[in-house]
Amino acid sequence: MSGFVEKPEPTEVPGLVHLHTGKVRELYRNEAGDLVMVASDRISAYDWVLPTEIPDKGRVLTQLSLWWFDQLADLVPSHVLSTELPVGAPADWAGRTLVCKSLRMVPVECVARGYLTGSGLAEYRETRTVCGLALPEGLVDGSELPAPIFTPATKAEVGEHDENVSYEEVARQVGAETAAQLRQATLAVYGRARDIARDRGIVLADTKFEFGFDGDDLVLADEVLTPDSSRFWPADQWEPGRTQPSYDKQYVRDWLTSGESGWDRGSEQPPPALPPHVVEATRAKYVEAYERLTGLGWS
Repeated sequence: MSGFVEKPEPTEVPGLVHLHTGKVRELYRNEAGDLVMVASDRISAYDWVLPTEIPDKGRVLTQLSLWWFDQLADLVPSHVLSTELPVGAPADWAGRTLVCKSLRMVPVECVARGYLTGSGLAEYRETRTVCGLALPEGLVDGSELPAPIFTPATKAEVGEHDENVSYEEVARQVGAETAAQLRQATLAVYGRARDIARDRGIVLADTKFEFGFDGDDLVLADEVLTPDSSRFWPADQWEPGRTQPSYDKQYVRDWLTSGESGWDRGSEQPPPALPPHVVEATRAKYVEAYERLTGLGWS
């Protein structure tokens, strides 16, 4: 089993139709036909959406995405139309709400990897490939790849795993021209973001993007380059051959699999609530990522 430990009831707002409850975001449509995305403070791990929220997390994700969209605007347009609160929306939506174009979404998670870790490392250890792409011998956890690679995945429902697929499978599903566009845009955005992060003392190990079409134009959608969608490592602590310290929810994963939590990941029982010290440390990781990347103070 997996999914929501406690599935929330969506907030009702006049003029908005609720479309979907995701792991983190609530999705609505307004009367103009635009999408309204609201980032909650929910956090997920091991395919569970946990019962404990991380204060400010949704605002960090939203504000960091907006900052990145600005940095990438010359490479690919974003779906953001406005950050204005819809009339009648609760005050708590401020800073966590985006009004966005309704796009024809491409059903592919567009993953770029510049370093070997996670599911890519697991595949490499078995086959010396990642998503069918051959890699050199001798790589270890945290190794920088000879060049960034495009390793797409299928987009999973809440409580299910994304599945890595080959480029050829993406081309079969969405067409060769669209697949080529996705690969080019993914690697271009990753390259820009990697260089920006590196200048700020952060390694961008890998990240995933979602794209959609506005007519014939490819548009960057959803969140972008946040600790929820990316692996960020402190550059001064990067050391291939071990698990890297990171600015993401790894702290939560580590606690859940520790003896302190008392949770058996292999059981069908949902994970427990997070204790205050884990909540506080996780919030600090998200805020630090925002501040180091943007150079702005969080308030």
